[in-house]
Formats: sequence, C-alpha cells, structure tokens
Amino acid sequence: MTGELSPIDKAKFVAAKRATDYVEDGMRVGLGTGSTAAWLVRCLGEMVRDQGLRIKGVPTSTRTAQLAREVGIDVISLDEAKWLDVTIDGADEFDADLNLIKGGGGALLQEKIVATASDQMVVIADVGKEVETLGAFPLPVEVVPFGWQTTQALIEETLVSMDVLGRSSTLRMNGAAPFVTDEGNHILDLHLNRVGDARQLALAINQMPGVVENGLFIDICDAVVVGYGDGRVEVRDINAGTIEEAMLDFAETDNLFTDLVD
Repeated sequence: MTGELSPIDKAKFVAAKRATDYVEDGMRVGLGTGSTAAWLVRCLGEMVRDQGLRIKGVPTSTRTAQLAREVGIDVISLDEAKWLDVTIDGADEFDADLNLIKGGGGALLQEKIVATASDQMVVIADVGKEVETLGAFPLPVEVVPFGWQTTQALIEETLVSMDVLGRSSTLRMNGAAPFVTDEGNHILDLHLNRVGDARQLALAINQMPGVVENGLFIDICDAVVVGYGDGRVEVRDINAGTIEEAMLDFAETDNLFTDLVD
C-alpha cells in the first residue's frame, strides 16, 4: 500500500498524481522516463482503466513504452502524433527559472525531442531535485560512438572557457561495456559541480562535431510539480508566475504502486 512508501517515493507519487490534472480526454501526451515518470504512467493507466480516460501516449524510451502498454495506455510514435498537448517528465535537477538537467536515465535525446514538440512541458520531481544553481548532478551529453574520445577531449577543452567549477568527464558504462542509448549512442557525464551560464554552455556543447544533444533543458519547462515526503504538493507555473500548494490524500489509492522500483 502507498502508506508503506518511503518519504522520497511518497514525494514522487504525489507529484505524479497531481500532474495527471494536466491530462484531459483525447490528449496526446508525452510520457517521460525514470522513476518519477513511471509513477505518472501508472497513475494514467489507472485512469484509463477506472475512468475511461482516452489518451495517446508518446513514450521517451523503450522502457516507458513497455510500461505504458502494460498499464493499458494507447502508445503511438511521435511521427504518428506530430504534435503533443503536454509532456510530463522527471528531472535530475531544476532551478528557480525551471531550467533542468535531465538524462540520468540515459533518455535525454528522445526526452528533449518530445518535450520540444509539446504545447506544454510539466516536470514532476521530489523536492530534493531543486537546486539554487545547476551542476551538482553530472551533465549528460549524448555522443556518437565514432571518435567519442576525440569528442570528449573537445568538450573538456571547451569547458576551460566556460563558467563551470569542474571540467572532468566520464564515459557512462553499463557493466564492463559503454552504456548505449535507444538511438545507439554513448553518454559522457560532465562533472561540472556548478553551471554559471547554462544557456551558453548548452550552445557551446551542441556545436561540437560528435555531440548529438546535451541534458540541459533551457526554456522548455512550463511548470514543475514538486512533491514532499509528507504528501504536500507544490505547483510552480513559470508563465503565470504562480505557486499553488495542496495536500494529497492517500486514502483512496490502491496497491498498484507497490511493485514500482526505479
């Protein structure tokens, strides 16, 4: 039962549950990747099953697509959808301007394409993801496998002239082999500690040959739904300049979330 959830899982759950308010019948919805987004997919699946909600879901990874199908969401591709009403996704970090670092789960490329093809992007996160300045979480950069070490050297060289504290990077591994994204690429994690000018950094990185995309999401997120361990939820809307608070009740939830692991 949800009552047995840890405070961090409870925070993720209430954020996901509140974010379902952005979804209406007939919408095309971008479905994010990661532990918090998985709660959202489960919540939407419950609404499809119990309330007859009809939506088309566009997943941002094969993992999310599989989960969405399992819970009964009608899954289509972005090419079929063309444009989305809303994308709801997690984030590894967000700041006061709702700029994000994403890609901890390795799906940043599809996540950014889907988020950018949406009327609205809503981020769901526990309060631990909020930062004053981006950069404590390593910044993922998706690179093509060909010449990745050259690309890595180029990136590290460029970081010298950037407003960052750290300049080292590591190739993300999956056991003994390099991690491979859904698009067949590798990921370099940049250990920057602090990002002074996220916009400048994102532009500089993306200009390099070999770089496919970076995990800085600038001016893409419209609202963030922040969950707390005690069941409180805060909705911050950057466009309206509003902050709403609410308390979510766990009483009516069933045990469809107990088997959820990251």
